[in-house]
Amino acid sequence: NQNFATVRDRIALDLKAGANDVRFADTTAHVEPDSVVLRDPTGAVALHILEQNYRADAVSQGLLLSLNEGKEIDFHIPGQNGQPERKVRGKIIRSGYQMHNAAALQRYGQRYAMNQRSYAGMASGDGMQPIIEVEGQLRFGLPGNPLFPALADDTVLKPTLAWRLHSEKDAKVDAEVGYLTGGMSWDAAYNVVSPENGDTLDLSGWVTMDNQSGKTFRDAKVQLIAGDVAKVNPENTRGPYIYGAAAASTVAAPQVTEQSFDEYHLYSLPLPVTLRDRETKQVEFVRGAGIAASRLYVYDGVKIDRNRYGTGMRMENIRQDENYGTESNPKVWVMREIANTEANHLGLPLPKGTVRFYRRDADGQLQFTGENLIDHTPQGETLRIYTGNAFDLVGERKRLTYQSDQDRQRWFEETFEITLRNRKKEPAEIRVVEHLYRWTNWIIKAESNTFLKTDAQTIEFRIPLQPEEEHKVTYTVRYSW
Repeated sequence: NQNFATVRDRIALDLKAGANDVRFADTTAHVEPDSVVLRDPTGAVALHILEQNYRADAVSQGLLLSLNEGKEIDFHIPGQNGQPERKVRGKIIRSGYQMHNAAALQRYGQRYAMNQRSYAGMASGDGMQPIIEVEGQLRFGLPGNPLFPALADDTVLKPTLAWRLHSEKDAKVDAEVGYLTGGMSWDAAYNVVSPENGDTLDLSGWVTMDNQSGKTFRDAKVQLIAGDVAKVNPENTRGPYIYGAAAASTVAAPQVTEQSFDEYHLYSLPLPVTLRDRETKQVEFVRGAGIAASRLYVYDGVKIDRNRYGTGMRMENIRQDENYGTESNPKVWVMREIANTEANHLGLPLPKGTVRFYRRDADGQLQFTGENLIDHTPQGETLRIYTGNAFDLVGERKRLTYQSDQDRQRWFEETFEITLRNRKKEPAEIRVVEHLYRWTNWIIKAESNTFLKTDAQTIEFRIPLQPEEEHKVTYTVRYSW
């Protein structure tokens, strides 16, 4: 799921004793030439590759114009407005084809899976306008459709791998060719449906495969690898290259199977599929019903001006700024928590992807209630997903006191008051999260409610509220250094 694939294909070889020249023109448009492996899967015949060439200069109008620069060719002009069709003779002064584009395509474009626009530009050799001399006059652009001489034997119609193989004897081999290619990707997406009341979920997971490789794979066996695979980035070689319910049936449909593979997880589609070039295909790979999900309300009331402090937020600047952390965020977050366990009717390694939540209304219609991304989630872990902000829960945070004695005892204190209001018709518990950013040494001198210390600089109050109830949480913290 990082925009590249491993392709394994078959090629029939009829080898003679000695050297054999073999062409293979059925690769993708984004093959990495130096990743190619050619072998006899039975091991009966050892294939000795003397030489491998990758030809990316596929024949095109621009390429043929460049090969005929300085020569005269015929141009066909179609008839129009009652005029008959005709031919004119013209000399190609400049083809407009930039040969370095084709070289760049061979060296970089195929290997690192350029986007389609860049690939198309390089493949066609887009450059300056051609200049053609017709009857002693120069003109920009072609006077008509160029008519070229017959193709030479070594002309390739599409990117081609050419091998020189040595065989010790005559042999027929059903060889396997494998290579890495760009232009192929897949993503996971999950649809979660809740009933009108309650938080028991039905989940269906889909993989969306996108084939932009320039090749159609017919009746292919597809296996999807989920994980973060290190791959060299050509621009930075020091880092990795990271890029509805079905009707019931008495016969179970073939299911996607999952297994651990190396440090990743491998999902195998049960049936062969045809992946056409420039096609997007979806396949269901996971389904669960009766999944318990808890709803959490979280109030993280500190509003930080990132432009003022920067992304690093140096602790010295925070400590010296008296007004740090005094702006209030009124929004209460809605979080959904799902245990990825067999006991919770799930328990599968879940590839990263988008989770979309729906709830049925009083009429039974599905209403969209939020979405977010999840990372690769192993079996047994818990998903916590932010889906939006609560409409009927409100938070307000303000500082009541601030005292500082930095010159002598090197400490300061501040007191905060967090006001919570529940405008819902049912009870709700709000988790109030407070970040003690000012310094690493701190103590809570006074608090109105019991708190939990969740890490070295975070505390959390859990406040139950009845409908229409308002509650104030206060605490005083002292920092010292």
